[in-house]
Amino acid sequence: MEMDLLRANEGQEYIIRRIDTDDEELNAFLFSLGCYSGEPITVVSRKRSGCVIAVKDGRYSIDNQLAQAIVV
Repeated sequence: MEMDLLRANEGQEYIIRRIDTDDEELNAFLFSLGCYSGEPITVVSRKRSGCVIAVKDGRYSIDNQLAQAIVV
């Protein structure tokens, strides 16, 4: 079942299926973080305005708009 990162469970590793956005800038930004198809990603924690993700060797704080664009 596909879902975006807003619905993903904290602490569980997922594989990114796709980045669901028409915004090239957003796409390029996520790619620069290492967020692209086939890459493992974990939601470390949540806050009201977004969440903290772990991808590759880094942890990043992303807002809800970015989290919705990442489909796992």
